[in-house]
Amino acid sequence: MARRSETASLGDRQLGYPEAIAAVLLVGWFLLNLLAATRIDNPVFQIQDLLLTGGISLLIITLLTLLLQLRGFSVALLGGFSRLGFGRILSTAAVLLFAAYPLLLAADGDFHRLLLGGGAPNNRSWKCLPARKRSMQRILIIVLAIAIAPFAEEFVFRFFLYGVLKRYLGRAVGLVLNSLLFGAVHAHLPSLLPLFVLGGCFTLAYEWSGSILVSMTMHALFNFFSLSALAFPDLLPQ
Repeated sequence: MARRSETASLGDRQLGYPEAIAAVLLVGWFLLNLLAATRIDNPVFQIQDLLLTGGISLLIITLLTLLLQLRGFSVALLGGFSRLGFGRILSTAAVLLFAAYPLLLAADGDFHRLLLGGGAPNNRSWKCLPARKRSMQRILIIVLAIAIAPFAEEFVFRFFLYGVLKRYLGRAVGLVLNSLLFGAVHAHLPSLLPLFVLGGCFTLAYEWSGSILVSMTMHALFNFFSLSALAFPDLLPQ
């Protein structure tokens, strides 16, 4: 019993066909949304869009959690939620993110030189933000992105989808496919390679630490630094 609990806490329990079917449906839904996003020429970013996306994400997490519980899995054990203390999670996430930044910057610069001919990178979400939006509204967007996106995306991509891919295709192939999907669903071609690298770093952090909370914290820190720099370019370096 002790060995079984320890194995479960490391995320190595065998997922089955129900989880694989749920993963295929989820990926299909992502691809449909990606196809729809590519057909929008001039998207306008609104706060309600982020709230709607957050609500859908929380619904997906709830359904996946129910599926796993009905199948007899413990989400807390699988995700290593109690494996590390808060201080250890925060310090580990900060150190790993700091170590990943040189690789992210290299991927970002090389990809933009290749794709844009050396042009300055941009972020479509903030370019679509109407100019009349005030600082408080931008702060709200940052808070929502930090509170919702890291939890939802890490649960779906690293915890569930990567778990299924690793089960059937192995760690290496699972990491590559999961990171590629993570980059693609953001529907921003200039950010595809950096997001692919970022997704790989999050996956490695999850594998190394055994706790999904580490990759969630890394994701939250990355969003905070990135969105703060984009929202307040006069105050923070790009």
